[in-house]
Amino acid sequence: MKKKWQSFILILIMALFAAGCGTDSNGNNARESDDNGEQKETLTITHELGETTVEKNPETVIVFDYGVLDSLDLLGIEVTGVPKQTLPAYLSKYNDEKYEHVGGLKEPDFEKIHSLSPDLIIISTRQLEAYDELSEIAPTLFIQLDTNNYLESYKQNTRLLGEIFEKEAEVEVELVKVEEAIKELNEKASANDETGLIILANEGNISAYGPGSRFGLLHDEFGVKPADENIEVSTHGQNVSFEYLREKDPDYLFIVDRGAVVEGGQSSAQSIVENNKLIENIKAVKNDNVVYLNADYWYLAGGGLISVAEMVKEIEAGIQ
Repeated sequence: MKKKWQSFILILIMALFAAGCGTDSNGNNARESDDNGEQKETLTITHELGETTVEKNPETVIVFDYGVLDSLDLLGIEVTGVPKQTLPAYLSKYNDEKYEHVGGLKEPDFEKIHSLSPDLIIISTRQLEAYDELSEIAPTLFIQLDTNNYLESYKQNTRLLGEIFEKEAEVEVELVKVEEAIKELNEKASANDETGLIILANEGNISAYGPGSRFGLLHDEFGVKPADENIEVSTHGQNVSFEYLREKDPDYLFIVDRGAVVEGGQSSAQSIVENNKLIENIKAVKNDNVVYLNADYWYLAGGGLISVAEMVKEIEAGIQ
């Protein structure tokens, strides 16, 4: 009889514990008690670098990805710390002293981050090598854009932020706006045979990007026909020459100027076109269809609710 009572009590304790944790059938959601005994809902998120358990509505948040910061800003979600050295101009509010500077994009200040006792750290590809060390400080979530499936990846990442910060409805409203704008642009760009080529200008060198690449949404999602369908898919693009530009002869030449946002604001893109005998006769130059894209959106903060919407607007204006 005594053993039966012991077994009953043990089962009861286990049942109460399971109810307190609140784990669902998939093991993805749970409830944990904080120091005050209050129940906090958590999410367990699987990503490319591992598995991270995150409290819903974390209070002290450090963000290293400017695209994520862009989305959180639009959604009205406050953060504690950001890397300030290369902040996009349209996110300059985060230069305010109320936001902590947490190191460079590729060199996090681990000591500073540790002192802030964050509830969540959000990183992307530029902080890949710091993941393990950051994870020892606080739950660290790796968010990455899949350039082979840009739009779906973008929506998935943004919905994840909505789930973490309980802004699901607001996220859906913004995603609908962006999807509709992309659909309109795609219909317009796909209706003609004019081709486009997007290049990155960097310290006098140029790299081309095609479908499936870092800037491949120009073709894959926005509908601009590629001047070259065989460009090597790479984060850094395919190194090309001015002779290459002359050979491909795009109707539109789109230029992302890395120097404008990284090299102390020194632009190197203008020299690609101005007084350049090698490409003065390509169609894009002759017809004044060279479009200088905002590197804040395209290079620094891609994948944000604000940046993607602005990227659509830039291409739509460029091909009119």
